[in-house]
Amino acid sequence: MPQKRILIIDDDNRNIFALKAVLKAKGFDCLSATSAQEGFALMEQSDNVTIVLMDMMMPDMDGYQAIATMKKSAKMQNIPVLAVTAQAMVGDKERCLSAGASGYVSKPINVDELLIQIENFTS
Repeated sequence: MPQKRILIIDDDNRNIFALKAVLKAKGFDCLSATSAQEGFALMEQSDNVTIVLMDMMMPDMDGYQAIATMKKSAKMQNIPVLAVTAQAMVGDKERCLSAGASGYVSKPINVDELLIQIENFTS
């Protein structure tokens, strides 16, 4: 079975570092980008991104805009996106899902919950 490749898009390198450490320890291959545009470029170059972990609050293009852009792209529209956000208010999960995210994880990230969601969307 090919290794699952996860693309982490987050404007904070500390979040990327922490997520990569956890996911690599679990056997995942990880790519990372600090902006949505950088993430799109990586997806254009790489044919085997299995899932995207998308920070919803980024300065240039937020996760909502990024998901909308992905849904319009033939190459990216079928890649599941897990919304990762510090916004854990009532309605945020629904807002992320209605924007096109496949799943939702709030920060600080519960690793077990994250792994369950990754398995759900990549198996």
